[in-house]
Amino acid sequence: MNYVIGSVDSTRRLMELRRCALVGEEEGMAINVGIIGATGHTGEVLIELLLNHPFVRISHLYNSGKSLQPEQPISEVFPKFKKRLDLVCKKPDWKEIKEDCDLVFLALPHTVSMKFVPKLLSLGKKVIDLSADYRLKNASVYEKFYKVKHQDQANLKSAVYGLPELNRAAIKTAKLVANPGCYPTCAVLALAPLLALNLVETGSIIIDAKSGVSGAGKKLANEYLFSEIQGDFRAYKVNAHQHAPEIVQALAKISGDKKLKLVFVPHLLPIDRGILATAYLKKAPGAKLKAASLTELYKKFYKGEPFVRIRPEGDFPRIKDVVKTNFCDIGIKEFGQDIIVIAVIDNLLKGASAQAVQNMNIMYKLPEITGLL
Repeated sequence: MNYVIGSVDSTRRLMELRRCALVGEEEGMAINVGIIGATGHTGEVLIELLLNHPFVRISHLYNSGKSLQPEQPISEVFPKFKKRLDLVCKKPDWKEIKEDCDLVFLALPHTVSMKFVPKLLSLGKKVIDLSADYRLKNASVYEKFYKVKHQDQANLKSAVYGLPELNRAAIKTAKLVANPGCYPTCAVLALAPLLALNLVETGSIIIDAKSGVSGAGKKLANEYLFSEIQGDFRAYKVNAHQHAPEIVQALAKISGDKKLKLVFVPHLLPIDRGILATAYLKKAPGAKLKAASLTELYKKFYKGEPFVRIRPEGDFPRIKDVVKTNFCDIGIKEFGQDIIVIAVIDNLLKGASAQAVQNMNIMYKLPEITGLL
């Protein structure tokens, strides 16, 4: 499949997508998709997105396979899907997956996906993993931060890091995509232009980030209870968060500096979704800016990117600007040798499920905006 949409306004684009969708249905061109881990936050959002995707057919929904998880219609787990999707969510069935799925999304907790990926790939399925299991290329670093030994290092080497704005070419031909974490998506998009052009020092990067509570998933823990987070604001895992090595890995690759150092401090906001990251950097000695301003540089760097929006000079984004969208909004401030970059995303969309759909679109040569605008 290869659908091309020209340079037309957004209304005409959507009309063309709908027309292509009808053609795809008539010719049987739907992408048959399975979701393993369908009952979590990212699974719920992923189902919603795929139900509105013109080229997707949701074939099967599965839980993580744990013995205590009941089989139940997804419309009982999430009543909003009644009369829209009544598939039973059950233990993964390899025979069904082999016969009925082209691609499988893994919306599973960290450390669980690597138990499924080898089998899925052996069946010839494309896989997009929303956990951290295939993001870190160094297995010992993964073990340090996730407290388990990696069980699938062979596929770890071949997994493609799924940040479309920086890795589109590799995603196009990937069999296994490691969907980025929410904090790394926000942080890396915020800093990529500066590091790619060697404009800032790489030994003193500070990122102060805040996230809504849905970033922690559905696990039951006292610190995520409504009574604990409402009316409060706190830092957690100070410079020890599991997303820190993922950010370092991505930024080091962009800058070419393997000694890059990062101070990363995440905070928990008393809201359900959204991330705001503020990065503090210093200009590199002798760095020369080949643009009228850093804002103009960012606009040129992300020119043509459908889901990155650069704010005008002196204008900064807030979480409400991007909630329930796949956009990353970025604002930049420079004064003397110092630079501040502020970026916002929806952690469940650009930070998880919508970015996974964006990656699927790339893998199947569909317009990246398909099902996301």
